Amino acid sequence: MLWSSMEFKQLNLSNELIENLNSLGFTAMTPIQEESLPVILEGADIIGQAKTGSGKTAAFGLGVLNSLNLKSSRPQSLILCPTRELADQVAKEIRRLARLTSNVKVTTICGGTSEYHQIRSLAHGSHIIVGTPGRVLKFLKDDHFDISEITSLVLDEADRMLDMGFYDPIREIETFLPLEGRQTLLFSATYPDEIMELSSALQNAPKFVKVDSEHEENSIEQIFFELNSHKEKLELLSKLLAKYNPESTVVFCKTKRTCDEVADFLKKEQISALAIHGDHEQKDRTLALSKFSNRSCLVLVATDVAARGIDVKDLGLVVNFDISTDPEVHVHRIGRTGRIGKEGLALSLFISKELYKVEAIEDYTDTAAKITHIDEFIEADTPYSMIPPMTTIYISGGKKDKIRPGDIVGAIIGTSGIAAEDIGDINVMNILSYVAVSSDKVQDVINGLSNGKIKKRRFRIGLA
Repeated sequence: MLWSSMEFKQLNLSNELIENLNSLGFTAMTPIQEESLPVILEGADIIGQAKTGSGKTAAFGLGVLNSLNLKSSRPQSLILCPTRELADQVAKEIRRLARLTSNVKVTTICGGTSEYHQIRSLAHGSHIIVGTPGRVLKFLKDDHFDISEITSLVLDEADRMLDMGFYDPIREIETFLPLEGRQTLLFSATYPDEIMELSSALQNAPKFVKVDSEHEENSIEQIFFELNSHKEKLELLSKLLAKYNPESTVVFCKTKRTCDEVADFLKKEQISALAIHGDHEQKDRTLALSKFSNRSCLVLVATDVAARGIDVKDLGLVVNFDISTDPEVHVHRIGRTGRIGKEGLALSLFISKELYKVEAIEDYTDTAAKITHIDEFIEADTPYSMIPPMTTIYISGGKKDKIRPGDIVGAIIGTSGIAAEDIGDINVMNILSYVAVSSDKVQDVINGLSNGKIKKRRFRIGLA
């Protein structure tokens, strides 16, 4: 189905949303959007099953935006996500979808950051709240926002929220919300029994929408590498990166300790890599994700939970350093490459006694695994480099200083003289901003901003 004005009007989307979608260059609905958006706009509860990267955020985001009463400044939609990273990603996408709609306010409420700033933001009014269950429940108990006008509850990646132990907090959050006239949208990549139990508790006659949660046969090339022992994994990983030379890679590990060991090894091999897991402070996780998404870090080594919310376009490679015992988790991991019809590559390492895990994946996907023994592996015969094309700098100012991305771009060009195409992603947060700059121009930018001003003010500048 094409995203044309005719179809928008048939769906009864507002004129502002139609204009915005056209300006963003939307040309076709993804399968989950085509199946779920009409149901959402009808006001029905929905259980949506789709893989990561399928476009479900736009589906529920458009439904939420289309139902807002902008004459009121009270919250009207609550969106729950398993991690702060995913909540930030969802909030960013909704703001993008609403950029031509005047005065839509989206507030993120998550742990790991200042409650004070979030409370102040809520005090100025908010239409949509995106948050993690723990912080949202605390704010509800402390009466920090008015729930009397909330008409929609969205659970994004509900399976992961349950994996993280949020079943009871979600049920408790629901007791604070209005029941009459509320629409509840539940999205999940997998459907264990607990999901259906949660649905029966929260939803009213939901419509089930499912698109193929397994990946198209040719969208992701999978290769399983059989090793004799765990000791061979690090050396093989380095050789795999040399052979395939991807632009960006996510490496999945089973434990936090393994994540750190793999990242440290890659750094010694002169490969740009960062680890991300639950033991890292939130500011460090935010910086790592910012660097990875803006291409100033090329390899992200992560546990499954910490990797929630990673959204990188054209992710070249996924490596399962530790193969998962759960086939659904395996499919979810590799789904971060080859998104929405694009080709991707997934490499999985396993020792001989773990063959049963590969066989379980074969049974689950109904596909024969392509297995290469380490002794048969052919190394790359050409030199390679994994030096990132971009470098991230920090600016000691953010939203509280009323800084916008356009202000930063203007200041960089004005003080350093570099071209706009040498400036990458800009992430403006409450008291800090991260900016990606072409690596060969970064010193020019630091020197220029250090001697110049942003919005007539001086800020500290440095390498992030």
